[in-house]
Amino acid sequence: MPKIFIGNIPHASSDADLQQWVESRGFEVHAVQIIYDRITGKSRGFGFVTLGEEIDTQTAINLLNGRRMDGRVLTVNEATPLTSPSASFAAHGKPGSVPNAT
Repeated sequence: MPKIFIGNIPHASSDADLQQWVESRGFEVHAVQIIYDRITGKSRGFGFVTLGEEIDTQTAINLLNGRRMDGRVLTVNEATPLTSPSASFAAHGKPGSVPNAT
């Protein structure tokens, strides 16, 4: 199923608000997840939407990107898999270190 990233979501919006907004534009939604700060519990202003199988990701991006939700212009892109920070450290050493520096 196609998954899209949506940024600049109004901070007061809930998962249900975002789902309703996407569905009101004619898309079938399977799942919505707005990302929240672990410490404050407040929305970080972005989230992910999993669309129905028959929906073309690029079509959804083209139709949703730049649209307004509660006065805010949304940024919509294809969701990309999260890379593990530990995998990055293993390949490159500790952050800020210079491998094999002499």
